[in-house]
Amino acid sequence: MSGKPFEPRTGAKVFSRAFAPSPEDIDENGHVNNVVYLRWVQDTATAHWDSLCPAEERPRWAWIVLRHEVDYRRPLLPGETATSRTWVAETAEGPRFDRYVRIDGPDGHMCAQARTVWCLIEQATGRPRRVPAWMIDMFA
Repeated sequence: MSGKPFEPRTGAKVFSRAFAPSPEDIDENGHVNNVVYLRWVQDTATAHWDSLCPAEERPRWAWIVLRHEVDYRRPLLPGETATSRTWVAETAEGPRFDRYVRIDGPDGHMCAQARTVWCLIEQATGRPRRVPAWMIDMFA
């Protein structure tokens, strides 16, 4: 994965949220543990889906993670608030959609970023399904 900080493409629909680490999120090195960043990546992606998907469609679909690639750059320290931003690739590949999440510290510098690959599952069958055009439009 590129060490260059991710930025959304022009016109991408970006979802963001803030995270304030709890005392349990701080590791023995005195900063947010790497596993916490991964949890925030997942929480951001899920909140993004929940914010966009029509309520009547939610029971039909689920997303599972196939892959996470994470770059860690700057430690987030106790008392600092992080901002996560996420967006998806311009197009899906069958049932797969790439998602990008960038987590920045209060100074705007990247703490961590992830490229994740999610797979769309039809709840009734538990099987992967091609990402429908309406979802691509909804995200992109």
